[in-house]
Amino acid sequence: MASRLEHPAGGYKKLFETCEELPEPISAQVSGKIPTWLTGSLLRLGPGLFEIGDEPFHHLFDGQALMHKFDLKDGRVTYHRRFIRTDAYVRAMTEKRIVITEFGTAAYPDPCKNIFSRFFTYFQGIEVTDNCLVNVYPIGEDFYACTETNYITKVDPDTLETIKKVDLCKYVSVNGVTAHPHIEQDGTLYNIGNCFGKNMSLAYNIVKIPPAQDDKSDPIEKSEVLVQFPSSERLKPSYVHSFGMTESYFVFVETPVKINLLKFLTSWSIRGTNYMDCFESNDQMGTWFHLATKNPGINIEHKFRTSAFNVFHHINCFEDQGFVIVDLCTWKGHEFVYNYLYLANLKQNWEEVKAAALRAPQPEVRRYVLPLDLHREEQGKNLVSLPYTTATAVLCTDGTVWLEPEVLFSAPRQAFEFPQINYQKHCGKNYTFAYGLGLNHFIPDRICKLNVKSKETWIWQEPDAYPSEPLFVQSPDAKDEDDGVLLSIVVKPGVIQRPAFLLILNATDLTEIARAEVDVIIPVTLHGMYKP
Repeated sequence: MASRLEHPAGGYKKLFETCEELPEPISAQVSGKIPTWLTGSLLRLGPGLFEIGDEPFHHLFDGQALMHKFDLKDGRVTYHRRFIRTDAYVRAMTEKRIVITEFGTAAYPDPCKNIFSRFFTYFQGIEVTDNCLVNVYPIGEDFYACTETNYITKVDPDTLETIKKVDLCKYVSVNGVTAHPHIEQDGTLYNIGNCFGKNMSLAYNIVKIPPAQDDKSDPIEKSEVLVQFPSSERLKPSYVHSFGMTESYFVFVETPVKINLLKFLTSWSIRGTNYMDCFESNDQMGTWFHLATKNPGINIEHKFRTSAFNVFHHINCFEDQGFVIVDLCTWKGHEFVYNYLYLANLKQNWEEVKAAALRAPQPEVRRYVLPLDLHREEQGKNLVSLPYTTATAVLCTDGTVWLEPEVLFSAPRQAFEFPQINYQKHCGKNYTFAYGLGLNHFIPDRICKLNVKSKETWIWQEPDAYPSEPLFVQSPDAKDEDDGVLLSIVVKPGVIQRPAFLLILNATDLTEIARAEVDVIIPVTLHGMYKP
């Protein structure tokens, strides 16, 4: 599953360049035959504006949110995109400068103000960004674009118009939530975010938002905290990008990548401080796994620990014979991977990109197994009795359980990331196949499929082609887990005509079914969804 390609031409740099929104949808040129049942919209989010005037954004997660849509109907395809009218975007466009501090870019006071006004601007407190460039998901009958703060933005998935900004802090106790909620078949949504617990200590809340209401009221108004996980450090919560969910349990992985909350609160007034400046790594704690039951929401006291790693994306979790199996896309060690996602790094020449990746944490797909039934007399022995995994769990004298993983995929500087599964049928359940975006020294250059049981792999790849996260869409008459298609936006910057396309692959063997080419460059997208 490792990449066979090099990228000396540096075409990937085009992924990180500003583009214009479209006044109306444009038609795509289709080759191949799109399945007649594939009628819907692929919605994607990512950065689309990488500078304001002569002020550049510095990090991959700073560019202003651009929403993309490929519409598929009767074998025809159109493409549309619009910037989301967040406060961050509107104010930047109005004042022609970066007004709100982003993930890795600090905003500065208006240079036109006098020195006293500028001084007081520094001490007005933290203005949290609403730049919702990461993902889009449904709540009830509505759709929301999101980042990882307390703000989500309601959007119209048909016109891509911005409807309203919503502050989740008004409804539930969280400082922010992830861009990767879990959604059950009835529309019930779960998410996780850190919060202030007892005595100003920090904790992590699992939040539940009910499905669409019969009385047409807003489900967000009925949000509630279901269960709370304690933080291992009082004023330094771990960075959380996603979490796991089985049929009966929530899984929270507490990593050594920490947010220094005191620095976040006190240093914000210092010129040049941004979110990235407030991260630090605890090189002593390793990584902790926490479990809680879903119904009712009760935190389980067992403490599971292992060596240090970063994790941004859970692949899937499920229960089997008294164990919880957790499959993750990990990065070895305690150093924060996001340190390597500054645009200056990603836009270097190919040899420099490779050299930087040599210094970065190394990726690995891992399976961990957490035993639910612990007995003190079993200290020192492997508690995992499942015949199909080499993962181990050993009860230590201090009462914690030390975990060692089974490696499902590993290759130097070759990541299987942005994972997807047949979510509709297998989220929280035993499964066989995962799909992902292959990162070659952080550059996306292939689509991957992984059999998590046999470790067999498949790839789709073309020279100088840069795909996005592949989304699985199940065929209506599916019998097998992988009966369906994968949808991915692919960019080929070296092509003069129609340099980007929607790629449709057979999810069984990753052979191409069709592509729909458009005559515009499409910048990098992060996450999204398929709306039937």
